Formats: sequence, structure tokens, C-alpha cells
Amino acid sequence: MINFPVSLLNLPLRAAADIRARRFLARDPLAVQRELLPMLVKRAGQTRFGQDHGFSRLAGLPFDQLYQGFRQQVPLRSYRQFWDQYFAPQLQDNGSGIRLELRNQTWPGLIPFFCETSGTTAPTKYIPFTREMFAANRRAALDMLACYLAAEPDSRLLGSSILYMAGPTSLTSLGPGIWSGDMSAITLRERPSWLTPFVEPKEPLSSAPWEERLEGMAQMLLRNPKVRVISGVPPWILLLLQRVEQLAGRPLRQALPQLELIIHGGTSLAPYAEEFRRLFPSGGPRFLELLPSSEAMMGFQVQGEDGMRLTPYYGTFFEFVPIAQLDESGSPLPDAQVIPLEQVVVGERYAVILSTCAGLWRYQIGDTLRFLDTEQYRIQFTGRDRFLDRFEEKVTQGEVEAAVAALNQQLGSAVCEFMVGPDIANRRHRWVLASRAALPDQPAIATFLDHQLSQANADYGTFRSQGRINPPEVLLVEEQLIYDWSREVRGKLGGQSKIPHIDPTLTGELVASLNDYRPL
Repeated sequence: MINFPVSLLNLPLRAAADIRARRFLARDPLAVQRELLPMLVKRAGQTRFGQDHGFSRLAGLPFDQLYQGFRQQVPLRSYRQFWDQYFAPQLQDNGSGIRLELRNQTWPGLIPFFCETSGTTAPTKYIPFTREMFAANRRAALDMLACYLAAEPDSRLLGSSILYMAGPTSLTSLGPGIWSGDMSAITLRERPSWLTPFVEPKEPLSSAPWEERLEGMAQMLLRNPKVRVISGVPPWILLLLQRVEQLAGRPLRQALPQLELIIHGGTSLAPYAEEFRRLFPSGGPRFLELLPSSEAMMGFQVQGEDGMRLTPYYGTFFEFVPIAQLDESGSPLPDAQVIPLEQVVVGERYAVILSTCAGLWRYQIGDTLRFLDTEQYRIQFTGRDRFLDRFEEKVTQGEVEAAVAALNQQLGSAVCEFMVGPDIANRRHRWVLASRAALPDQPAIATFLDHQLSQANADYGTFRSQGRINPPEVLLVEEQLIYDWSREVRGKLGGQSKIPHIDPTLTGELVASLNDYRPL
């Protein structure tokens, strides 16, 4: 067997990346969407869902007629509606565990995997995940990497390793050939064998409890110079890098000179940006944002561009509902206008509706975004479709995160995590800010956040000036307390889970669990 030098092998790989990147950048999003929906409808024509909604009569029609019929025959559905109508009837519970076999229900054949969503305040959901969806996600990952390599001719990623900050890696059997678990666990289980040597951490560290995994990953980064990429959720990436800095006892750029790229998603980077700048004050790794979910890959950032691109190429047909046409729970109003990609407007904020090759049809995923242009369809992730709206103010997650980002610019990244919710009895917002350092007094911070929201949200500003909403309350807690709460109350910490930045339960069990909070 001949062993070729890695540098020699890199040449054809870079050439292939250039070709793949050019093909991706040349794709027409609208044309792909017009091809994709008929393919999905035809594929699912003989399923129970397809028969219930007349897919066989739609297949073969010109796109405009097919889409009009699709809109008329398939209503928008939430997860609960899908569960009650198509998933729950197939569920069996024998006392020792559940069995869930979906065969020819909403997608042809047997659904082999279910992603247990990380969620924020909602119970665990079981999202169907097909091999077609896995293949689509893999194409998306290769396209993003190809675009990066094409834009960075001096990159050293080829032949290096990626630290994948996954969730729990164990899977649960739901029946013969059927598994459920965190999406990252499914991805790791089904990855090509040739990729295994380049993915860290490996067993037993990858399945260790979160605190042990975090410590082990920090030590591994310091001793393994081949790890040049970190992929994960921004707050957990920060915890990892902060621990590396502590262990190294020197600036992070000196401790990790090999670190080239951070791939982040799941929540906005903005509130954490100041801390990343502190860690890398004179330049550091490049950052790429992506918008993944258990339901579909929705977008990623092309290296060299601001913002992500919507990526409507990977087994998903997209529709959108203007955010103003959602009720206070985030559900579309009965007369809400649902539009395809070709009708979106720059600057408008939309809730996302998906129809996928995993058998979800006109499914409201719960994410919202704003379009920055309609040439490349660049997008900005604006959070979940959950609002601060108990006083009719409709403050969004994006506005909350922007307010904390501005606060961190003033305080030097002091706030590491946060949540905000309604205090109904006192007609105000209650903010919980977690910090590792001393902060100014609560009234000064409350005034600052109040001003930021008033500037960003006209309704909030008007209601505050009219006295319909009272000044906010701020609770300052130690950093670890909010992580302890997430682990003990929510049962979720690290990996792909997120701290809920807008939490409507903030007046209930969370505040009860913070009764003994220690002001800083």
C-alpha cells in the first residue's frame, strides 16, 4: 500500500471543494423550491398522510396549481397536532418503555430515528428523522465546508479534527430498528466510518456527564494540536474556552494557536460576543454561524459573507408567516397569510413553516427569522416564536438578546447567561442575570435594559410611558446557579441544549427555586 503525503492528498480535495462551492453558489433557491415540493408530494402520495390530503391528485400538476392545492388541502400544524393525529396512535407503552413505530404514516417506509429535542420550556418532543434527512444534512455540511475552503486557500482544516460539542450520545430503542436520542447522537452514530478518526471527543469521554466532558474536552484541546475546529452552542463553547484559559494560565491565542474555526448555532452569538472578544483580543479563529434543527437544516453562513443564507436545497420546502400574524402563544391566527420563499420581504420577521423529507407537512417549527436580502436570501435568526406578551407588548427574543448584548458592551461581558419573563402581579418584566463578576446595582441595570427595550420595541416604549407596564425587576445571581437550575429543574445542561432566554415560567418554579439566590 502506498502512503501519499497529506499535502499531496490535499490538492484533489481542495479542487473538489472549489467545484462544490461554485455549484452551491450558482444554485437558484426559487427554482429548487419549485422542484422540491412536487417531489416531496409524489414521494408521500401513498402514505396515510398523503391519502388523507389528496397527494395523488396533486402529483403531476404544474407547480402553481400543485402549490395552491397543497395550501388548501394541508392545514398548518403544530407538533402537538402531528403527535395527536399521526404519531400517538402508533405509540405503545408496556410499562417498561415506549415503542413508537411509524410506517407509511407521514413518510414512506419505517422511520428509523426520532430526535429528542433539546427544547427550552416545552416537554421532550420526538421528531422523525429519516435517512433521506440524514443524507440532506450531510450534503449541507459538505457544502458549508467547501465554501469555507474555497474562500480560505491557506486553511489547515484538511486532515485536522473537529471537537463536536454534542449532547448525550446514548440512544434509546423504540422498537426493532428504531432509535431515539439527541440529534447529535444520531449524527455521530450514523456518520461514515472514514470520518470517525477526525471527530472528538471519543468514548468514554463523549458519553460522560456534562461537567466531566467539559473538563476532558478542555484538557484535550491543550494537548491535541490537530483539533482546529470547535462546533457547538455559543454559551457552552465559551465555558469550554474559559476553562482552557484557566488550565493554560496564559492568553487563549497562545494556548490554542491551532484553533482555526468555531462553528456555532442554536442561539444568537450577540449576547456572548464581548466575552469572545475578551478571549481573543487581537484576532483569533474565524466564526461560521448555522441554523440547524432536529427538523431540518435551514441555513448557514458562507465564509466571507455577513449573516447566514437560507439553504432551501436539503429536502425541505419553506413557507413563512409574518410575525405580526401570530397570537400570544406563537400560533398563526386563523386568517394568517402563509407565503412561499418567492414572496418574502426584506426586513420582515417571519415564523418558519416546513414540509420535509422526514414526513413533516406545513409544520410550524417555532423559529423565526428576518430576511436581509432577496438576492442571496441571507437571513438573521431572530429567536423562537415565543414573546414577552402578557401585557400586549410583544417583545421578541431577538430584542431581549440585543438588550443584553448592549449591556455586555457597557460592562465588559459580565453577564454570561440570562432569562426574562413576566411578573403578572406587578405588571413588569423580571430579568435573571447570571454573572461571574460583581455588577452595578440592580436599579441601574434595570434602567439600562428598560431603555434598550423601549428603543427597540415601540409598543413596549409606549406602554412604559403610559404606565401600563411598570419598571422591570432585575435579579443578579451567581453564574453557577443558573446552570444548576437548568440541570436540576429542566434536566438539561450542555451539549445541544440552551438556556431559555424568554421563559414564561419565570413567575413560577424558577423563581421559587431562586428564592435563596445570592446577590452579587
